[in-house]
Order: sequence, then structure tokens, then C-alpha cells
Amino acid sequence: MKIISYNVNGIRAAIKKGFLEWLEAANPDIICLQETKAHKDQLDLLAFENIGYKYNYWFSAQKKGYSSVAVLCKEEPKNVEYGTGIESMDFEGRNLRVDYDTFSVMSLYLPSGTNDARLGFKLNYMDEFLDYVTKLRKEIPNLIICGDYNICHEEIDIHNPKQNKNTSGFLPVEREWLTTFINTGFIDSFRHLNKEPHHYSWWSYRANARNNNKGWRIDYHMVTDDMKDRIERAYILPEAKHSDHCPIVLEIS
Repeated sequence: MKIISYNVNGIRAAIKKGFLEWLEAANPDIICLQETKAHKDQLDLLAFENIGYKYNYWFSAQKKGYSSVAVLCKEEPKNVEYGTGIESMDFEGRNLRVDYDTFSVMSLYLPSGTNDARLGFKLNYMDEFLDYVTKLRKEIPNLIICGDYNICHEEIDIHNPKQNKNTSGFLPVEREWLTTFINTGFIDSFRHLNKEPHHYSWWSYRANARNNNKGWRIDYHMVTDDMKDRIERAYILPEAKHSDHCPIVLEIS
């Protein structure tokens, strides 16, 4: 079972850059998208169905052209959950979950903290989301939460940790939250299998950052401890260039 997560930074723009052709070749069983910046009625859904994703689900922000997540599946899930039921976060379209018999997959797009107001929103979101997931795990022990967390966890996950110690995405409070999240019973699947530095999933458009591999690893497949023995591979695809992010891949048995 191959599961891809990809912040596409606008699905319509990504399609113009060859996203559909890439997706057909990559051929995941499930792909979780973040920052689609689109409502369902703005898309040609047949384009996804024609390459095997008959079951495609979209959870969009109230504001058009903003945030929003999706999950595209080869096989029909037994249940689809739009949002979290928490009013303070669902209006931005940041959580979408599909349930199968032996596991569930969530596409998550945590807010960025680009200014003081958004940082406050992000921190509140993180706290409410952690409470939500803690309760959810009692119902769904085999859970994969993949997506853009907008947080680098450790110094190994960012190319210049000292310079960015006061930058949102690498603030101590954000990193501590991610540690707490993992300690509730999750595995960072990529770091579980790969301890090497210089693996990133996002690069700034400025200063030729991507070509110089000056990036951040802020996209994750977080897998519950119950599924540890089912993790086969976890890797990053930096050569896919439809976005300022790149896809990350998880393979489970």
C-alpha cells in the first residue's frame, strides 16, 4: 500500500505543471493533498477519475482560493470524515480523513504562523488538534496523519537551524508541541527509517533555495505505534516540482 502526501500549493497551478501525468506514473493507492486552494466545483473531477482515482474527496475552506485539503483513493473507503467538528478550525478546510478496515488516513494542513495573529491561531489549532487526535486514537488505533505540519522537528530537519531559531516553523514552542504529539504514540515514519541529514520537503522560492537544497522538512507521515511493524518504506521525492513542496511517500504492509 503506497500513500503519498503532497502540498501542491494550488491544485490548478500544479495541474498546469504536469501534476496529473506525474500522479499517474507515481501510482499511489492513496494521495493526500494539502493547500489545494480550490473548491470541488472549480475542478474537472473526471481528470482524476480517468487516471484511477474514482474516489476523490475535497474539503475546502470557506474562503475561495485558500487552504483546503483532499484525499484521492483507488479503492472506496468505508467512511469519509470531513473536518474535525471543531468550529474554530474547520472553516479553513484543513482536515479530511478516510477510513478502511485496518487503517485510516488523514490529510492535515496545519496553519503557518507568518505573523503574530496567525501564530496565535496556529498554536490554538495545535492544542485543539492534539486533544482531538488523542480522543480519536481511542476509536481508531491504526491511524496515519500525513500532511504539511508547518513545523521542523529537529535541527536535522532544517538547513540553517541557528538562523531560524526565532522563525515560525522552528520555534521552540512548535517543536515542543511536535515532540508531545509524537510522544502520545506516533512515529515519524521517515525519520524512523532514515537518520541522514539534508532531506527536505519544502524550499523557499527565494535565493535559489531548492537548487542549493536549502530546505525544511515540514511534511510528515505520522503513523501510530500500533502500525510500527507495518512500515515498509518512507522516502521523499524532491525531483517532483509542481510546488514549493515535494511529495513524501509511505509504504505499508
